[in-house]
Amino acid sequence: MINNLVFDLGNVLISFDPEQYLLMKNYPPAIRNTILKDIFYSEEWLKLDNGDITTKEAIDSIASRSVLKREEIVVVFNFRSDIMYPINSNVQLLSALKKRNFKLYYLSNFPLDVFEEIKSDYYFFRYFDGGIISSEVKLSKPDLRFYRLLLEKYALLPDESLFIDDLEINVKAAETVGMKGFATFGNHNIGSDILKMLNT
Repeated sequence: MINNLVFDLGNVLISFDPEQYLLMKNYPPAIRNTILKDIFYSEEWLKLDNGDITTKEAIDSIASRSVLKREEIVVVFNFRSDIMYPINSNVQLLSALKKRNFKLYYLSNFPLDVFEEIKSDYYFFRYFDGGIISSEVKLSKPDLRFYRLLLEKYALLPDESLFIDDLEINVKAAETVGMKGFATFGNHNIGSDILKMLNT
C-alpha cells in the first residue's frame, strides 16, 4: 500500500522550458541555440544541480569557452527563476493527497540559490512533509544513493513510496531501490493517473 508520494519538481510541479522561454522573448535562432547548448545543456549546469560549483564559478567557466559575452551569460542566469512557474493542475493534487493523509516529499535536481528563491515564493511547499534537493547533498538523480538518502532520512519504506518524475531514467532508478514509479512527460496533468493508481 502506498503511504508516501515523492515528487520531482521540474516539469512535474514546476514548468521549466528554457527553449520556449527564449522563443517567447524573441531571441534569434542562432543565439537561442547557443544559449541552450552553452548554458542549459552544459556540464556546468549539471555541476550546479549537484552543488559542485557556485553560480559565479559556473558563469566564469562558461564565459571562458563560449562565444557569449560574460554579461550575456549573467543575464541568462538572472532570469532562471522567470522561466519557472507552477503547473497548477499538478500542484492542486498536493492538497487533495494531504486530505487523504498521504505523506508528501520532494526529491529534485536543483541549484541551491534558485531553489531557495522559489521555495519562498511558491505556496505549495507547505504541503510537503520534507524533501531533499541535489545541491544540498551533492548527489543527483539518477544516482541510487540520492533516493536511499531520502528513504533513510525520513524512515520511509520503499514499497510504500511512489516516486513521480518526468524522466524515465529517474523513475527506473527509484524502482531499483524498491520504490514504485510513475513517469510523466512535460506538463502532463498527472492528477487522475496518480489517484487511479492509489485507488487500485
